[in-house]
Amino acid sequence: MNKHNDNPYQSLFLGDFAGEGDLIHLITEEEGETSNQIDSYPDAIPILSVRNTVLFPGVVIPITVGRQRSIKLVKKAQKGDKLIGVCAQVNPNNDDPSWDDIYHVGTIAKIIKMIVLPDGNTTIIIQGKKRFKISEPISEDPYFTARVEFLEENFPKNSKKIQALEESIKEAAAKILHLNPEIPREAQVALDNIDNTAFLTHFLSSNINAPVEAKQKLLEINDGLERATLLLELMMKDIQMLELKSEIHRKVHTDIDQQQRDYFLRQQMKVLQTELGEEGPEKEVEELRAKAAKKKWPKTVAEHFEKEVNKILRINPSAAEYPIALNYAETMVELPWNEFTEDNFDLKNAKAILDKDHTGLEKVKERIIEYLAVLKLKNDLKGPILCLYGPPGVGKTSLGKSIAAALGRKYIRMSLGGVHDEAEIRGHRKTYVGAMPGKIIQNMKKVKTSNPVYVLDEIDKLKADFRGDPSSAFLEVLDPEQNSTFVDNYLEVEYDLSKVLFIATANSLDSIQPALRDRMEIIEVTGYTMEEKVEIAKNHLIPKQRKEHGLKSKDITFDKTAIVKVIEDYTRESGVRSLERAIGKIIRNVAKSIAMEEEYNKKITPAAVRKILGGEIFDKESYQDNSVAGVVTGLAWTSFGGEILHIETSLSRGKGKLTLSGQLGDVMKESAMTALSYLKSKADKLGIDYRIFDTYDLHIHVPAGAVPKDGPSAGITMLTAMASIFTQRKVKAKIAMTGEITLRGKVMPVGGIKEKILAARRAGLKEIILCQKNARDIEEIDEEYLKGIQFHFVDKVEEVLNIALLKTKVEDPMHFVFPAESTKKEG
Repeated sequence: MNKHNDNPYQSLFLGDFAGEGDLIHLITEEEGETSNQIDSYPDAIPILSVRNTVLFPGVVIPITVGRQRSIKLVKKAQKGDKLIGVCAQVNPNNDDPSWDDIYHVGTIAKIIKMIVLPDGNTTIIIQGKKRFKISEPISEDPYFTARVEFLEENFPKNSKKIQALEESIKEAAAKILHLNPEIPREAQVALDNIDNTAFLTHFLSSNINAPVEAKQKLLEINDGLERATLLLELMMKDIQMLELKSEIHRKVHTDIDQQQRDYFLRQQMKVLQTELGEEGPEKEVEELRAKAAKKKWPKTVAEHFEKEVNKILRINPSAAEYPIALNYAETMVELPWNEFTEDNFDLKNAKAILDKDHTGLEKVKERIIEYLAVLKLKNDLKGPILCLYGPPGVGKTSLGKSIAAALGRKYIRMSLGGVHDEAEIRGHRKTYVGAMPGKIIQNMKKVKTSNPVYVLDEIDKLKADFRGDPSSAFLEVLDPEQNSTFVDNYLEVEYDLSKVLFIATANSLDSIQPALRDRMEIIEVTGYTMEEKVEIAKNHLIPKQRKEHGLKSKDITFDKTAIVKVIEDYTRESGVRSLERAIGKIIRNVAKSIAMEEEYNKKITPAAVRKILGGEIFDKESYQDNSVAGVVTGLAWTSFGGEILHIETSLSRGKGKLTLSGQLGDVMKESAMTALSYLKSKADKLGIDYRIFDTYDLHIHVPAGAVPKDGPSAGITMLTAMASIFTQRKVKAKIAMTGEITLRGKVMPVGGIKEKILAARRAGLKEIILCQKNARDIEEIDEEYLKGIQFHFVDKVEEVLNIALLKTKVEDPMHFVFPAESTKKEG
């Protein structure tokens, strides 16, 4: 194998093979050949193919030969005239080249020295003599032999252009020597001793940092001026590359120096901090790693944490990014990763706790016991997403705390009322100033367990604005199939929420977006009966208020009739919030008497209630009497529970105009028009004089006009009121109704039945008319709520009128007057 060192300046290192004095001698002797000397070279010479180098006349280079063909050639030449032809290979990777694989322009060389190396290879030092061109290949075996033609140099002498080129080339060579530290300084001495322009171009062409193709092109050029110009171009490119490398080296060296300086200063600062008793970043990172070692987090999270703490060590403690990175790592180690509290599987004890804390709410309690039972049997269950839906004050939020106590779990409550920023749920990205995790992750960090009872209070009060839609952010949180891989924007890694028992509370389902509502199990929490409110007051509210006001049980007692009076006359509601406030006011009055050392009655009676709370706020009998036609009691549902609704009608002489008042919504207006259209179509059947619709104006009014009213519950109520005023028939006493109607006279079902029934009970009503399809809702209501009320289930409007309207007319009925009908005479 013929090798040549990759260093383009290898021929300048001949001191490795000959003395340095010989180096200058070798490259300066025989700088060129005269025409008389050409005849001394044979026209048929052996050809040595070399890789990665081109030999120029007058230049001395070492070559290592390893191929058998080349070794035979060198040994033969060494014994003879020591002359060989040197040609470069086109493809340096070809180990067995043919005539087509070598350039046909080369240089005849003389072997100056041959050295046999210990590894068996032979190194020869050769000096180029004259350029030649292969005219005819002779043989390939045992080595290449060819007939050659020697090429003449065409180099003008004493030309100003040549002188300028020579000076430029020498300046470029000096610059290369200055920029390249690999070239020995002795090379400058060699260059200074060269005064032959032709040899100077040959010498520098051999040593220029250029590919073999470019050097071969220089060798093949006969015109010396053209060769010198191309050489200068290649040298200028080399200078540009060396300058660029030098600039990069200086920059890198400066950066390393700066890093070493920073490291030295940090080490000094570390020593000073140690002397002052202050902790550096290494101490903080060690503490974080110690905490992380105890965590049960997944492998991916552990790798992410290690990456973050390594980043802390690379940040200067005085940099603005340092506290951000440190806070992030602290957040990760403070979160509970797969750390659970042990569930209490004593189902009887859990039921006892729920019964003790909450009276009623049987459906909710049953669902929680079912969850516990499955968890006990399976020992692994995704937390359900429960939504307790009902009016205010019925104990939805406090129920979550009781569930946590029954399960033996930690309790978290997150108020969502008015939350309108998505980042409050998902957190901010770390890149923002003041970034922090969302409230979900913050509360998990606070409670330090992965399976708490998490109450999402007032989920229906979420608001969307330009900062995002937080209810959409909850779609992932409240999906049992997705929340095992919940990703907070700040945390950036997946966090498992699947073991959390989420309990949402809402007063209304209408404002919850359908996709979010679909992810939750809706459990309706209805209002309380009178009996339940009495028990709640005795067992919960009175002891609580007594304790909060510093009184003992011996200081005050409540008579049951007094509690009933407070409920009926002062706090008519579905929940017990107003009831608690009224009891608190009574207890404060007693506390004042004790503090002022005044005499007072320890037992609270109905008379004492009236004296402390003042006159009754609500009438016991709130339904309208039936002495006037056209007044009917209806039932309505609101977010605060059920209410009774009075529909009043009146007739006056006119042209059949319909007037609606009482701040009614579109649905109630449509119900009124539908009812009127039905009565017009069935006037004969219902005993209504058809002329009344054209000669009398009808006015429908719903009292409490300042309160907006809407919904599909008042259809049959409006129709009954119109039928009563048109027929002047009485409406049955203490009867109420709810349902929607169609133009065909069908009665349609409505919702909120339990709340409406409780409202009817509070008002003292005895009969309720409902759609036949609402019978299924009655079956789900506890019989205790239904005591003392008679239900009528109907399908058609005629049934409603038959039940609600009496046969007898009112005591002072209207006398309708109709104008005489005009008759047409034939002309």
